[in-house]
Amino acid sequence: MKQEALGRKLTELMEETKKGRIHWNVEVQTTETNDETDKPRETENGVEWVIDECYVSYYCKYRDAEFCMITYELIKTAGERVTSSNMVFVPPLGIRYFDLHTLLPHSVETSAVLMEQIHRLWMILLEMYKADQGSVDLKARAGTLTIED
Repeated sequence: MKQEALGRKLTELMEETKKGRIHWNVEVQTTETNDETDKPRETENGVEWVIDECYVSYYCKYRDAEFCMITYELIKTAGERVTSSNMVFVPPLGIRYFDLHTLLPHSVETSAVLMEQIHRLWMILLEMYKADQGSVDLKARAGTLTIED
C-alpha cells in the first residue's frame, strides 16, 4: 500500500471510529517495561544507549473489509536523550507476527504526516478505551529484544 492511500484510509477510519461505527482490536508488544538489566545496549561515539522496541497491531472490520496495520518503533535511550525510528506495515491478513523480517516486505514509506495520523489514531483509541473498555479490545504484553550481529 502506498503512503498516500494509507493516509486516506486512516482519515476515513478515524472519522468512522469517532462516530462509533468501528470496533478495533489493538495489540501492543513492548520491551519498555522489561527490567533495565535485561535490555540490549549499544555504544555509539562513546555514548551507551539502552534499546527498546514497541510493536502495535491495529485491526478492524469496516464496510465488510478487514484492515490490519502494524507499527514498529525502535527506541534508544541514554539518560535524558531519547531517539526513535518508526516503521509501518500493512501486511496481508494472514500475517500478524511481530517480527521485522516477516513484516519488511509489507512496509509502507513513512513521513511525518503519516506518523502523526497514526499517533492520532492511537490517541483516539486510547481515549475510547479509557472511557469504555468495551469499545476497544486492547492487549499489551512484554516482548523480548535480541540484537543480531
